[in-house]
This record gives sequence, structure tokens and C-alpha cells, in this order.
Amino acid sequence: MYKPKTPNLAPMFVDTHAHLYSSKFGDDRAEMVQRALDAGVTKLLLPNVDHESIDAMHTLAEEYPGICYPMMGLHPCSVGADNTASMKQVEALLRTGTYFGVGEIGTDLHWDKTFLAQQEEVFRQQIRWAKELELPIVIHCRQSFAETIAIVEAENGKDLRGVFHCFTGSAEEAARIVALGDFYLGIGGVVTFPKGGLAETMAVVGHEHCVLETDAPYLAPVPFRGKRNESAYIPHIAAKLAEATGVSVATIAKITTANAMKLFGLGES
Repeated sequence: MYKPKTPNLAPMFVDTHAHLYSSKFGDDRAEMVQRALDAGVTKLLLPNVDHESIDAMHTLAEEYPGICYPMMGLHPCSVGADNTASMKQVEALLRTGTYFGVGEIGTDLHWDKTFLAQQEEVFRQQIRWAKELELPIVIHCRQSFAETIAIVEAENGKDLRGVFHCFTGSAEEAARIVALGDFYLGIGGVVTFPKGGLAETMAVVGHEHCVLETDAPYLAPVPFRGKRNESAYIPHIAAKLAEATGVSVATIAKITTANAMKLFGLGES
């Protein structure tokens, strides 16, 4: 079990979405985690993808208790014609009570529209498990906002909460998410992209309903764009969100960390 050096830096951040079990970190995973801690990123949420990512995710969470927190779900890009076996595995694991969210789940029309009906069915079932088990949902939504939020709105209730991972939408879409209740916008590296448009959107939306994320190893923020992403880069995302919304980095850290701790039930921030 890893005993990290105590980070001396303030403020504290949470990376609410990072695939740190990826083989892309195979050569320097321990160093990567320590870099995150040194940067003040002290809690790391691990979303599952499919059956192939489960063991590596579990290993990482067991090695870094109190730092890495596993989630369980079936990613929409892993949904096919028959998802019976995968969903049985997800349900059985969720019912062990060892996870901090149901994710990442949702719909994706970027790569393939063939299995949209199956994606929607799988998404709805995982939302229902989340409500039953009182867990937040982590929503993947790529080129499918209308389809995705319609399902969340239909399934919504006081027992549902979550985050729209990798939010890149409009101010109107953000308002629709916030109107759901206990839901947040996952802000990642795209906010730093000069032509991404997200910084301009967040200037209108504000920071109150945001959490921070990297989606590591993907979507590295400027000045690391095009390279492997990692949790230590969260402060770059925070700085751009602070600039866009006209508040201090300390305020972004305080608000987004409190939101993340509340959403995922991680205790006091």
C-alpha cells in the first residue's frame, strides 16, 4: 500500500474523471500519482469503461486508498448488440458497495450510431441502479446531448445526482443540466483550447455548478495539448476556468472541491 508524501500546496483539488489505470501510465504510474499530490490534486476518481478495465482499476484503487476512488459502469462505446453478460457483471459489482459512482455511462454518436437503442437501454438501466444504490452517475455524452439529457430528465428525481463529464456544450445546455437539480458540469482541458469556445460559454454559465476533471490520458490542457494528460494538470484547468468566470483560482478550488466531495460522498473537503 502506497503512503504518499504529504502535499504542502494549497489549494486542494479533486480530479473527478481520470483513467489512471490506462497502460499509457505503465512506465511511471507511481510518479504520476505523486506529481498529482504535489500539485494539490489529492483525490482521483476512476471511471470504469468495460470488463477489460476492471482489474487494473481495482489494483490502482487498492494501492492508493483515500486517493484513488473506483467507479463502475459500462461505457456506451463498449455497448453492442447483446450486453447481457456485461450488464450482469456491472450489476453484481455495483451491489458489492465498493464504488463511489456509476460510470462512465451514457450515449455516444460520434463513432457509430448502430447501437443507439442498446446504448439508451443500458444507460437507463444503469441510472436505475444508481438511484437504487444512492450513487452518483458520471455521464458520457458525445454528439448526443439531446438523446442523453432526455433520458436523464425522464429518469430524474430527488434520488438522482451526477455530472455531465467533459462538458463542451452551450450556455443553454448548461442551464438544462443545472435545472435537473444535483447535477454538475465536468470541466476539463477543452476549456483551455483557444478555439474550443468553452471558456466563452463558462463566462456566461459561471463556476458554481462545476467540478474539475482531466479525462487522463486524453484531452491534455494547454500548454500540454497533444501530449499525455495526467491529474497534475488540474491546476491549469482551474486557472483557465477562474480567468473565464472572473474569480480567483482559490475560489475555483474551494467550490469545485466542495462540489466533488458532496457529489461522490468523499467526506469533508
